[in-house]
Amino acid sequence: MIAQRILAIVSAVLLVCAVGLATLGSRAISLGRGLANLDGRLEEGLRSWTLHLFGPWAWTELVTPLLVRPAWLLPASLGLIFMGLSLSLSYRNASRHSHRRS
Repeated sequence: MIAQRILAIVSAVLLVCAVGLATLGSRAISLGRGLANLDGRLEEGLRSWTLHLFGPWAWTELVTPLLVRPAWLLPASLGLIFMGLSLSLSYRNASRHSHRRS
């Protein structure tokens, strides 16, 4: 039950961040450009970490396509995933506690 609430809160925070980025930020700004605006070395650090941990395929197939997408898309996607997890846990808990009367 507490995990469901935590997931719901994280989902709400991510969705609010996504709306804030889409509304206040430039719609054309990519995630890579946004990271570069935060810290110029952040993208290179992410690249070296990804290459070290997963290899070159992860950088070219997973990370690079994400970096060219709009900056608001990542928090929105994660927010929807966490919302789905939260709803799944709430339905599972509801079915566990439902009692049928005859």
